[in-house]
Amino acid sequence: GYFDPHTSYFTPQDKENFDMGMSGKYEGIGARLGPDKEYVKITSIIPGGPAAKNKELEIDDLIMRVAQDGAQPKEVIGFRVEDVITLIRGKKGTGVTVTVKKKDGNVKDVHLVRDEVILEEGWAKSSVIQIPGTTDKIGYILLPSFYSDFEDNNGKSCARDIATEIGKLQKNNVKGIILDLRYNGGGSLSEVVDMGGQFIESGPMVQVKSRTGNPQVMNDRDNSVVYDGPLLIMTNSYSASASEILAAAMQDYKRAVIVGSPSSFGKGTVQRFFSLDRAVSGMNEYKPLGDLKVTMQKFYRINGGSTQLKGVVPDIVLPDNFKYINVGEKEYEHPMEWTEIPKLNYSQNVYSVDNIEQLKLLSKARTDTSRIFKLLDENALRVKNREDMTLTSLNLDEYRKEEKSRDLESEKFNSLNIRQTKLVTSPSADFSVKDKSLTDEKVLKERQEEWFRNIKKDVYLEECALIVQDMIKTSNQSKVAKANTNK
Repeated sequence: GYFDPHTSYFTPQDKENFDMGMSGKYEGIGARLGPDKEYVKITSIIPGGPAAKNKELEIDDLIMRVAQDGAQPKEVIGFRVEDVITLIRGKKGTGVTVTVKKKDGNVKDVHLVRDEVILEEGWAKSSVIQIPGTTDKIGYILLPSFYSDFEDNNGKSCARDIATEIGKLQKNNVKGIILDLRYNGGGSLSEVVDMGGQFIESGPMVQVKSRTGNPQVMNDRDNSVVYDGPLLIMTNSYSASASEILAAAMQDYKRAVIVGSPSSFGKGTVQRFFSLDRAVSGMNEYKPLGDLKVTMQKFYRINGGSTQLKGVVPDIVLPDNFKYINVGEKEYEHPMEWTEIPKLNYSQNVYSVDNIEQLKLLSKARTDTSRIFKLLDENALRVKNREDMTLTSLNLDEYRKEEKSRDLESEKFNSLNIRQTKLVTSPSADFSVKDKSLTDEKVLKERQEEWFRNIKKDVYLEECALIVQDMIKTSNQSKVAKANTNK
């Protein structure tokens, strides 16, 4: 598009996928598909869905034919993934037969009745983490996206879910909370406002502005505070849009410490969908025509700055693979430029990070002497050099030499994959009381174990836990100092 990288046409299928991602549910058989040469294959089975309950479909099954109940089968070899998804997805209660070729070459017909499938892994979840003997209990919340069910007011809301997770963590008496927005590409703006409002009494969260007209301020009007203790927000170069709004607001209020890659993604624009079916009257034989997604507005921080291109610069930067390379909005063609508007008035009395320099120094002292962070920094440089190396020798011996030195180099960084932290995890709530989950307990338990294994490898999270511990210590010290002067 000539407009900007986020204005585009969505086919009806694309739009359905978008809505599904936002609400975390759709109607179908509960399998994810991907390409495999001329085939479309099953890449994963969603727990709790029809395919999982039926147990006949397996990962890596190649799809050969799809038949709706009462209709002739359709050969789908050579089809695009999207087209096969369209054939397989459908209304709850309808039936479909999928003919697959198994790994052993056997061909099998599998009949499934479609149902509502819930994509639970996209939802907020929490755990209690601790470094025994070093930190207090700390709450860790992972938020993969700012999801919202626009159709259903009682549907999923990530702000409500975060409040629930905070409640579970508070029952465990955590002394600080880490909110992980790494790889969170954004989502609903109103959810950000509600979520930010859980950490401050009330006040502006973001300013939204069209090309013409005054900025519209989105406020948290609710005076209640869900959580009033030390807060740390993790971001990386792929934290975009709504993630950047939340991180920026909490940074401007000095309500949280932001920790991550040198900068977040830098997407400071708001898109809206326009249905082409509504715009065009008649021509019913051609419908559905799909939707246009158009950039309508830019959003601004409450301090007047924009997250466009610049992103949010963390208070504490930790070396990761993206440290020296350019990722994000600024790499797109025709991105909108960075602009600034007037600052708003804002303040909060919940918890203020007033010693960011001290926290920075304490963290730097740790990461500068850490072997693993040294390796991470070297690895980031290697990634950058690899990106800059656009030439490859055509001389076979030369090429082999290059390959060998690359392998040796990789060897050095292999220890990064097997790293183990001192973090100890425990569930934030008992899994057997999991609210209205469609997934059976065994699957939930397995998923949780896998998540805990990943947490234990996460050196960034370990350092963040130590930063939160510094926050807990220093905020206790300042409380003691205040109490002494008040005597």
